Amino acid sequence: MAKRFDELDFLKGIMIMLMVAFHLVYIGDGYPYVKQIVYTFHIPVFFIISGYLMNVEKPFWGYVRSLLWLLVPYLIMESGYILMASVLPIREHIDGLTPVVFVNKLFLTPIGPYWYLHSLILCSVVYYICFIKSRYKDILVARMVLSSAVLGFISLYWGIISLSSIFYFLVGVTVRQSSVNFFSFFRKSWIAVLGFVVLVQFPTNLDRFTIGGVLVVYLVISSLLAIYAVLPHFICSVINYIGRHTLVILLFSPLFTVVVKPLVDVFAFDQTRLLFLFTALCINVCGCFLIGVIMDYCGITPYFFGKNKIMESIK
Repeated sequence: MAKRFDELDFLKGIMIMLMVAFHLVYIGDGYPYVKQIVYTFHIPVFFIISGYLMNVEKPFWGYVRSLLWLLVPYLIMESGYILMASVLPIREHIDGLTPVVFVNKLFLTPIGPYWYLHSLILCSVVYYICFIKSRYKDILVARMVLSSAVLGFISLYWGIISLSSIFYFLVGVTVRQSSVNFFSFFRKSWIAVLGFVVLVQFPTNLDRFTIGGVLVVYLVISSLLAIYAVLPHFICSVINYIGRHTLVILLFSPLFTVVVKPLVDVFAFDQTRLLFLFTALCINVCGCFLIGVIMDYCGITPYFFGKNKIMESIK
C-alpha cells in the first residue's frame, strides 16, 4: 500500500509542477499548444485522485474538520488574491472592487488557482451527504446517481462548479467505492505513452469533457505510472515529496509567480525559454516550501492548516 500511495504522490507532484509551469505567462505564451495539452489532463488527474482518496467513512465531525481545514486556507488565500487582482496588472485584474464583487468572487466565482479548492469542497460536501451511513448504504448506484444529480444541478443552475470537475471527481469516487483498485483501473502501460502521443496530435481531443479528452486523461495516468516504475529512486523521491505538499504549492505559488516575472528579461537570450522555466519552477517550489517551514517554526500552521506541521521531514 505504501508504494501505491507513493505512486499517487508521484502523479500529484507531476501535475502540480505542470500547474506552476503553465501559470507562468511567459511559458504559456511560448508553448500555447503544449499548454492546451497540459490543461486537458492536469486538473482532471487532481480531481480523480481527490475523489479516490476522499474518505466518507470518517465520523461526521472528523469529516467536517477535514473540510474546515480546506476552507480556512481557501478563504484566506482567495481573499488575498482578490485584493491583489484589484491593484496589480494581472490577467484576472478586477476593476472597481466592491464588497459585492468581493463576496461574489469569494463564494461563487473564485479566481486564481484557488477555484480548485472551492470546487473540491463543494464536491466533498455533496459526496459525504449522499454517502452518509444509513440503511441504504449498500445501494451504490443510487448514491452515485444522487451525487451526480445534486452536483449537476449546482453546476447548471448556479454555475459555480464545472461539469468536467464533477465528472472527474466522481470517476475517482466510483473507483474507490467499487471493488476495483486504483492501480487495476489505471494500469501502467508503455502502450499508453504511444496512445497519448497520437491523441494529442489532434486539437479536437484537447477538451477534457469529450471522449478524446477522457482518453487523454486515462492515458496520461497509465503512462506516468509506467514511467514511475523505471525512474531512478532519487528522482521519484523528489517528485513524491513535492506531491505530498501540493496544497502548500497550490496556496502560495501565485506569490512566486509574481516574484519571478523580472527573470523574463534576464533569460531573454534563451529562445527555448527553458532556462527561465527551470529557474522559476525551482524558486516557486522552494519558496512555497520555505513559507511552510516558517509557518511550522512560528507555530502558525495549527491555525491555518489545523495540524501541528505542514512540512514533512525529508527522508
